[in-house]
Amino acid sequence: MKFADLGLSDELLNAVADAGYDEPTPIQAQAIPSVLMMKDIIGIAQTGTGKTASFVLPMIDILAQGRSRARMPRSLILEPTRELAAQVAENFEKYGKNHKLSMALLIGGVSMGDQVKALEKGVDVLIATPGRLMDLFERGRILMSGCELLVIDEADRMLDMGFIPDIEQICSKLPTNRQTMLFSATMPPPIKKLSDQFLNNPKSIEVSRPATANTSIEQSIIHVAPQAKRKLLYGILDNEGVETAIIFCNRKAEVRDLCQQMRKDGFDAGQIHGDMDQSSRLDELDRFKSGEINILCASDVAARGLDIKGVSHVVNYDIPWHPDDYIHRIGRTGRAGATGVAITFVTKRDDEHVESIEKLTGMKLPVRDSKSVKPEKKQSGKKPSANKSSSDRAKDDKPAKPRSDNQSGEAKKRPSKSAEKQDQHQAASAKPSPKPEVEDDNGWNGPVPGFLAVKLDR
Repeated sequence: MKFADLGLSDELLNAVADAGYDEPTPIQAQAIPSVLMMKDIIGIAQTGTGKTASFVLPMIDILAQGRSRARMPRSLILEPTRELAAQVAENFEKYGKNHKLSMALLIGGVSMGDQVKALEKGVDVLIATPGRLMDLFERGRILMSGCELLVIDEADRMLDMGFIPDIEQICSKLPTNRQTMLFSATMPPPIKKLSDQFLNNPKSIEVSRPATANTSIEQSIIHVAPQAKRKLLYGILDNEGVETAIIFCNRKAEVRDLCQQMRKDGFDAGQIHGDMDQSSRLDELDRFKSGEINILCASDVAARGLDIKGVSHVVNYDIPWHPDDYIHRIGRTGRAGATGVAITFVTKRDDEHVESIEKLTGMKLPVRDSKSVKPEKKQSGKKPSANKSSSDRAKDDKPAKPRSDNQSGEAKKRPSKSAEKQDQHQAASAKPSPKPEVEDDNGWNGPVPGFLAVKLDR
C-alpha cells in the first residue's frame, strides 16, 4: 500500500514525498482512512510505529477547509510532556508546508504572553500540555467551544503523570459533537474508562500486542556490580560499533554526574532531565539530532515518543522502576524499520524488576556475560586516570590491561575539542568543575525557537 491509496490530498502527498516517505506504517494505513471519514479512533500502538503521522496527516486535510477565529482553536492535541508537544509541532510544520494553516504550542517554560498573542490571531491547530492549557483557560484567554477535533496522545503516560482529572475536565468543556482520537501504548482500566466516557462508537486499531517490544531491537541484560557500571559502559561504547546512544538513569542527579564524568573522560556526551529548563533541553536534543554529540544521558523525560533517527544503542544504566518504562526506553532505537541494540545493566537488587519486565513483554531477556564486553580502549589524548578524583578512582574497578593493538600508537582520536579544553582548564585549576546551575523551569531564558511560535501563518 502507498500513501496515495489512503485518500490524502495531492498537496499533502507531495509534502510526505518530500519528507522521504512512500509507504505508510500499519497504524497509518489503518487509522488515516478512518480519521478522514470523521470516525472516533482508539489506537493501540507501541512507540516507534509512526503513530504521530497517523493523526497529523488526516488532520491537515480536514482542517484545510474552514477558518480559525480568535481564541477559539479548531483542533486540540494534548501531549503529556513539552518535548512530545514540540515534536508534534515539528510534524505539522513538515507535513503542512503546502497548506495555509496556523498552529500554536502551549507548554510551560515559554512566555505566556507570546502564547496569548498567538491565540488572539486564531489558530487551526493547538498543541498543548494539560497544565498550561488549563491555566490559560482559567484566565479566560482561550475558548474551547469551537474545537472540532481532539487528540489525546500517549494516554497511558498521561495516567502515569496524574493528568487524567485534567483530561476529563478539558473534555467536558469541548463541544459534544466532535471527533476524538485516543492513542496509547497500553490500555489500563482508567484509560478504558476515559475512552468509554468521551469517545462515540470508536474504531479500535491495534497494530501489535500491548506492551510488547519492537522485534527489530536486540535485547540483553548484563549482571554487573554497581561500582563497575561505568567501566562496563565505556567498554560497550568503545568496542561495539556504537554510533549514537541514549544512556538512561533513574535519577536526575545521576544523569548529571554521569554526563559530566563522560565529558571529562573524552566522550561527546550531553544530558536531558527534569531539572533542566526547557531551552536547555531543546538545545541538547538539537545537538544530539545534528550529530554534534553522539551520546545522550537521560532520565525518563526522554523515554516516550521522542523520534530521533539513527539511535543505534540504548543502554539502561539503571534498570527502570516501572516495566512500562522499559518498553518506551528501548523504543528510542530500532525506529522506522531500522535495527537497534538495547542493553540493560542489572545488579543483585534488580531481580524483581527483571521479572516484571519479562512478565510484561512475555519474553525471557537474554543474559550476556560481562566478560564478553571487551575492556575500554586506552587512547592517546584521553587521560581518564589523571582527571579522576581519588574518590572516583576508589569506586572504579582496577583498569583493564591495554590491548596490544592500542600500544602501537595508532589509537583512535575520540576526545572532542570541548573535552580537551575542559581537561586543560581542570589541569590548570586542579579543582573539579562545579555542577551547572539549574534554572527555574517555569521561566524562559532564551529566544523562542521558530516552531514554538505560530506556524504556517496565513
